[in-house]
Parts: sequence; structure tokens; C-alpha cells
Amino acid sequence: MTDINKESIDLLNDLIETSKDGQKGFETSAEDLKNPELKRFFQAHAADCATAVRELQAEVRALGGDPETSSSVSGTLHRAWVDLKSLVTGKSDEAILNEVERGEDHALKAYREALVKAQEKALPHNVTSLIQKQLDGTQRNHDQVKALRDQVRAQS
Repeated sequence: MTDINKESIDLLNDLIETSKDGQKGFETSAEDLKNPELKRFFQAHAADCATAVRELQAEVRALGGDPETSSSVSGTLHRAWVDLKSLVTGKSDEAILNEVERGEDHALKAYREALVKAQEKALPHNVTSLIQKQLDGTQRNHDQVKALRDQVRAQS
């Protein structure tokens, strides 16, 4: 395996963990939301994250690597913190949206850093374009969650 393939695989495996964190975050949050429209929105975004994971895993396999299958320790810790905070705040939709936005901030940072690293190391176009595509989707998720949070905040 070439160094470029190994670097590509390592970078994509990090993004698999990030995307799995997002999937689990959206699933967990959907369970606690009271608004049925928000619940459906979060369930759809959990499915989108699962699709992103499958795309990343397929690319890792195509590069000759073993794809990551678990979420990150930091994602698990964040969900535990969200659960604890939700107990204290009564799991209001606004509180849940605030925490999901924080999770999306983390995902955006991870994808932006991965794209810069992929470009700096001149990783293959298929790797860079997949990261860019998923970064664009992560940005849309973030912006939609923020808009929903602002809407819920304005209604309360």
C-alpha cells in the first residue's frame, strides 16, 4: 500500500468516526424531541449521516484499507454530556437543538481540516472530492439546525 493510500485511508477513517458521531447524535436527539417535524428532520439527517459513512467506508475499501466501524470516544462523551444536560434542562427542543448545533460545529471543523490536509498532501481527486461533497452536506446540516434552533428560540 502506498503512503498516499495509507494517508487517505487514515483521513477517511477519521471522517467515518465523525459521521458515525453525527448519525448517533441525530438519532439520540430525535428520540427526545417533542416536535414531530423536528423529529422527522433529525431522523432524515441520521439517515444522511449513515449514507455518508457507507460512502467513506466504500472509498476506504477501494483504497485497500479496512474501514472504521465505530464512533469516536469524543462523540460518545459528547452524547453522554448531552444526555446529562438534557436531564437538567428538561430536554427542551431548544436545548437539544443547541447541543446538536455544537456537534455539527465539531463535524464542520473535522471536515474542513480533512479537506485542507487532503489538499496539502495532494491526496487523490476521488478522496478530495468525496471530502468536499460531504463537507458541503455537513455545512447544510449545520445551517439548517441553526435556523431551526433560532426559529424555536423565537417561538419561546
